[in-house]
Amino acid sequence: MLTQEENERLVRVGPGTEMGGFMRLYWIPFLRSSDVEPDGQPYRVRLLGEDLVAFRDSEGRVGLVDHACPHRGAPMAFARNEEGGLRCIYHGWKFDVAGACHEMPAERPDTPMLKRVRIKAYPVAERNGMLWAYMGPDETPPPLPHVEWNLVPQEQVVVTLRVQECNWLQALEGEIDSAHAAILHGRVDDSGFINQWKQGQDLAPTFECAQHDSGVSIAARRKAGDDQNYIRVNQFLMPFWTLVPPQSQYPELSGHAWVPMDDEHTLCIMFSYHPSQPFYEKTRQLFHDGHRGRETGHASAGSFELRPATEPYRTYWSRYNRANAYHFDYQSQVDRYNAGLPGLWIQDAACQSGVAAIYDRTQEHLGITDTGIMRTRRLLLESVKKWISAEVRPPSVAHPEELMWRAISITIPAGGDWQSAGQPFMRARLGEDFGYTP
Repeated sequence: MLTQEENERLVRVGPGTEMGGFMRLYWIPFLRSSDVEPDGQPYRVRLLGEDLVAFRDSEGRVGLVDHACPHRGAPMAFARNEEGGLRCIYHGWKFDVAGACHEMPAERPDTPMLKRVRIKAYPVAERNGMLWAYMGPDETPPPLPHVEWNLVPQEQVVVTLRVQECNWLQALEGEIDSAHAAILHGRVDDSGFINQWKQGQDLAPTFECAQHDSGVSIAARRKAGDDQNYIRVNQFLMPFWTLVPPQSQYPELSGHAWVPMDDEHTLCIMFSYHPSQPFYEKTRQLFHDGHRGRETGHASAGSFELRPATEPYRTYWSRYNRANAYHFDYQSQVDRYNAGLPGLWIQDAACQSGVAAIYDRTQEHLGITDTGIMRTRRLLLESVKKWISAEVRPPSVAHPEELMWRAISITIPAGGDWQSAGQPFMRARLGEDFGYTP
């Protein structure tokens, strides 16, 4: 378990916090390109405890600026997006994507304030349908991270966003925990757990971790008969990336960016992709529609409830949440499913955030299956300490290619070395196929 001090250091992400400062070293994905249109409605955003507004100007450039006008604090979510800038509706002050003020209609034409006043603005980059923000200390930002899902053509990837009501680390830890999958997501009958997943054959895997320059490879070793082991290797990549191993019936690669909105809310960006060919249309439709009233790993189009324009991520709040117990149905739990919750991501979210937005980790009792979680926490604490005490940055900040990893699932001889067997396949090479059978 963590001490209270360690827990606070990891979960607090606002301005002036250690973890918040560490995350600002990296570019942060925060919105889909399609969420902002030229001269369209501004979109409220919250990142690392800061309230912001995103907009696309007349020339297609994207801005990310403070949500409050620097004049007298009127909401920029109501601003007019017109003729190359965002105009506050209160007194007409107009700002461009870089934060410069161009017009103050109620002031004298020669007012010195026009050159002096700015609205806080962060650089935004756009790549393959995704918007990225740089909120860090460098005047010249580092390169965009080389994460494979955002480097392949858009026809090869599915990306969905949703808001989750818990701290970013709680959500992230759920995805690097392979032990829960066959249990939480399993089905039951009178004889106990039934699961078509291969990991259901061995509910007590052994865990082995390998730390590298970008994060941690977390291997779950399961028995697959007397002479073989089934190995699933999840990846944690700094600062908030997770990659999930494929399965034979679900061969696409997938993972999440667990982007902190603030201490108690996380923007969950899920991606599924094929590295070398267009994404399976049938699976794309399944993600969009759900399956017979149940959710997949992606939030379906029908799972959202629209919020007011002044709320951050107003289009990405789910109708499954803590306030309505995530639509928990005990009868379905009795009859068919181990968890009476309507689908994969809801089951995860309910366990990660159903008790508290920030869980008191001093109350935990960790087991051997939590090895990857413990190693990830330790790496984060060590990395933050190095940054705060000596301004030592992780290699992946300046060398984005260090993030080109894949999660894998392989079968090897019992007791075999998964690192040697899996190494050729864990490092991603753009445009190349899996190179192994999930």
